[in-house]
Amino acid sequence: MRLLVKGARQLVRVVANGEQQLAGLSQTNCNLALMEECNGIGLSIAIDRDGRIAAIDYDDKVAAIYSEDQFEKVIDASGKTVLPGLVDAHTHPVWAGDRVHEFSMKLAGASYMEIYQAGGGIHFTVEHTRRATEDQLYHLLRDRLMRMLYNGTVLVEGKSGYGLDTETEMKMLRVLERAKRELPIDISSTYCGAHAVPKGQTAEEATANILNEQLPALLKLREDGQLHVDSIDVFCEKGVFDVEQSRAILQAGRRAGLRLNFHAEELSFIGGAEMGASLKAEAISHLEEISLEGMESMAREGSVAVILPTTAYLLRLNPPPVRDLIDKGVAIALGTDFNPNAYCVSMPMVMNLACILCKMTLTEALVAATINSAASLGKQVTNGSLEVGKNGDLLILNAPRWEHLVYQMGDYQNLIAAVIKRGQVITPEN
Repeated sequence: MRLLVKGARQLVRVVANGEQQLAGLSQTNCNLALMEECNGIGLSIAIDRDGRIAAIDYDDKVAAIYSEDQFEKVIDASGKTVLPGLVDAHTHPVWAGDRVHEFSMKLAGASYMEIYQAGGGIHFTVEHTRRATEDQLYHLLRDRLMRMLYNGTVLVEGKSGYGLDTETEMKMLRVLERAKRELPIDISSTYCGAHAVPKGQTAEEATANILNEQLPALLKLREDGQLHVDSIDVFCEKGVFDVEQSRAILQAGRRAGLRLNFHAEELSFIGGAEMGASLKAEAISHLEEISLEGMESMAREGSVAVILPTTAYLLRLNPPPVRDLIDKGVAIALGTDFNPNAYCVSMPMVMNLACILCKMTLTEALVAATINSAASLGKQVTNGSLEVGKNGDLLILNAPRWEHLVYQMGDYQNLIAAVIKRGQVITPEN
């Protein structure tokens, strides 16, 4: 056996009966499968040599099955809380060239699209990312992913999208592939060649390039075993890719066996959510401007809404209508939207913003950052809750209740006593 955590004051499983995701009031009313210390007897979780959870119960019951000398490591979590590792459902982590100079422009009132149309934003990052070597991009990525891990994220969705040409998009995906092999964090890769319209092209020309050049190149690398990509993304937005162009790209991805996980209704309403639901998209992100019809379509087709509070906060947008989405029966997930425009590596901070800006409850935020985020990536069988057979990915908090993860802002490396990935305690040396 690899690890025994014992004596915990509180253990939060999130779900305990194999639930795949929680939508609507099921998310609101979830009891988090919470276990509490009882009559001085704490809680234990045992992780086997394969990094899977073997047992969760009170200390005396786990001790009756396993003796401590069977474990490579034993952690005394007395007075502490144990909960699942967090899942970040939306990031853009591979890029060179920060955009700190644009922050003052936004503060002065420049909109996202004004900066974009002036050649800044995504285009600025594309130029730097195209010039960077794979090794340079990998070392930048490594630092970002490890910081996410130290802040409690054990599974992250990672997109390409700062290449906009075949060579650079494949370079970015190879960098993500290397990180999967070398880093102690799980990554779900997303191809996002339709992140913006390249300079000198129309949206129609960019769509043709994606369909006729980029996607075939990706599929060949996948067939050769060089890339393992899970999803396809497109920025379905006024002034970028319209609904029909987005539909064509997503349908091509679906035919290639990719999950549909894309941007829609961020800056304006154009019917992207309705289109995505009609394609049975697994996840749709942003949704600040979603219609009631879009919400109903997503609920009907089971599409997960990936909410990104950092974006609304930093761009001063109207927050996504999360309460309406929940009322309509949509499952809510959360992501940092880490990118040069929203430099946030902390899911606990995102959970706090979700509660304040989007009026989510603490319970809804935790469900959204665990089982529902895992579901948005198709990883709910292995991630998102503490259940026997799932990955032994967990956080130990220096706090008697899990709510401190959201309540305490900005000091997460002291609040989080340990990040454990498949039974291994993560340290800077990892």
